[in-house]
Amino acid sequence: MTVLQVDHVTFGYGADVLFDDVSFSLALGERLALVAPNGQGKSTLLKLIAGELQTDEGRVLVPKSVRVAYLHQSHEPDAHGTVMDVLLERFVEARAARAELAAAEEAVASGRPEDLERLAHAQEQHHAVGADDIEREGVTIAHRVGFRDGDLDRDVASLSGGERGRLQLASVLASRPDLLLLDEPTNHLDLETVAWLESHLRTIRAAIIVVSHDRAFLDAVCPKTAELGLFKFRLYHCPYGKYVVERAVDLERERTAVLAQRDEIAKTEDFIRRNIAGQKTNQAKSRRKMLEKIIRLENPEDVWADARKLGLRFAPARRTGDSVYETKGLSASRGGRQLFAGVDLLVRRLDRIAIVGPNGAGKSTMLKMFAGQRMDEDRGEIRVGSNCDVGYFDQHLESLELRRSCIEEIRSIRGDMVVDAARQYLSRFRFWGDDPFRAVGSLSGGERTRLALAKLLLVPRNVLLLDEPTNHLDIPACEILEEALVHFEGTLIVVSHDRYFLDRVATRVLELSKGETAIFNEGYRDYAGRRASSGSSARAAAPVDDRPAKPPPVERAKGAGRAAREVARRNSKDVERRKRRVEELEKLIADGDSTVRSLRAELAEAPGGNWERVAELAKKEQEWSRKVDQWTEECLRLMDE
Repeated sequence: MTVLQVDHVTFGYGADVLFDDVSFSLALGERLALVAPNGQGKSTLLKLIAGELQTDEGRVLVPKSVRVAYLHQSHEPDAHGTVMDVLLERFVEARAARAELAAAEEAVASGRPEDLERLAHAQEQHHAVGADDIEREGVTIAHRVGFRDGDLDRDVASLSGGERGRLQLASVLASRPDLLLLDEPTNHLDLETVAWLESHLRTIRAAIIVVSHDRAFLDAVCPKTAELGLFKFRLYHCPYGKYVVERAVDLERERTAVLAQRDEIAKTEDFIRRNIAGQKTNQAKSRRKMLEKIIRLENPEDVWADARKLGLRFAPARRTGDSVYETKGLSASRGGRQLFAGVDLLVRRLDRIAIVGPNGAGKSTMLKMFAGQRMDEDRGEIRVGSNCDVGYFDQHLESLELRRSCIEEIRSIRGDMVVDAARQYLSRFRFWGDDPFRAVGSLSGGERTRLALAKLLLVPRNVLLLDEPTNHLDIPACEILEEALVHFEGTLIVVSHDRYFLDRVATRVLELSKGETAIFNEGYRDYAGRRASSGSSARAAAPVDDRPAKPPPVERAKGAGRAAREVARRNSKDVERRKRRVEELEKLIADGDSTVRSLRAELAEAPGGNWERVAELAKKEQEWSRKVDQWTEECLRLMDE
């Protein structure tokens, strides 16, 4: 069943077109990742689909029977009612039945027959509209995103910004939609909740469109990827990771075709000039008519090109001592609840530590303590090493003054910078034209994050404390930040829920969970694999130290030797089978590479006006490239195994 048809949609603001001629459809159960740099119009397209905006041209068709649920990027519910009211806000009958049942239960204390009759009717109505099942499903989802039973009657006005974001996500998921639009759904979620959300989205029947900068999330949830450009909408039947590869192949093929056509046109025009008045005048005229009918190919649009122009480079800083931080008995409480206690930790020079754990475990609190922002409830000692120039990135961006312009923000750190120098510096962070003069309050989330990073890089740092630095950044900005941190010659402590980011930058993991702490002297991928295989969060509570954990003892049952020999025999056969397959794949890859090179060489030659042949060659080249990629992927996997 098709639940969405986007038919040749164009939209812009005045003369500024955001995107043109977008067409695609979605059926129940299909999941699509919508990707593009910040400002390209992804959220706008979701609003058009949700009916919050009207198209300039084209149309969006959603059958009347289709229930649409939309999670906005700035997804905070109105500050009224309880958590349970928000969970049920899309179920008018169930909400009314619940309110009536609560009122009848309160009135029945009078003991009057009419009140008893009212309660019986209310219970019957509550059951008739399916309120029990709806409430149960809503509560289950609320639990999975971090709410407890005691939170369900809390007033929404008492929730923090992060809690409101998670509540809105729970409300959208609980609404039983046929078409689900999710704009940055992983913001405000911890890693465990993100993993649950991935699993949940893969199992529900709804058609789903996801906008996210979390590449691991997109790969896990969406088998299809759509790239939103100004002039072209590209649709790929593969997850984000493979889309990146296939897109690069497509762009290279399209550029080759453009160059081939231009070369052929130039040769044809030269022939016409030389022969229009000579013996071959008829041929020249014929070729001129042919040129007039040719559709000129344009250079392919690369929507990520400008997004990659981000000058994130850390200035050289002085060398710190070998010990950067040493903590003794570090403890923190908030609102009477213990977050963590008794943490003894040594942070050495060049350490790259990721702090992970569920929401509310104290990750940001610990980072603030390292930054020197302690509260009265905090206990323990933090010794800071010598020559430490600390830079702190706050996820709430409280260092930015909303009334200032971008230039004023830069000059608040570097008063020696004249306006032109500040503008030139800001251009490294994609603030072009009049952007540097805009007030911070008018900037988008991604623009504010880039501005905060620009301020952080103004002064040489050798210790970085980063709290969710990739929030609101688009994918190229995340990748550029990762690359800069990989080459950062200092010490890094970071809090993030972006698994690609953590996998690239972290070499140690500090886990906070249920008041316990544990250090893992390994990268994030190894830590996540260990955690998944153990099925638990932290190791047993103990002082955090730098000694690698010993593997657990292996118990051997009777007959283990015989069983082990049998397993070894089967494994040996399996290894031989895989080796043979690797040899087959290596030959296929070599032959495939030769075929691809041959096709590309033929594409680069002048086609002599035979554009059907060019199209046929391009199609073959793409097919063979995909085969080689598949064989290579299988070969690498088998060799790893």
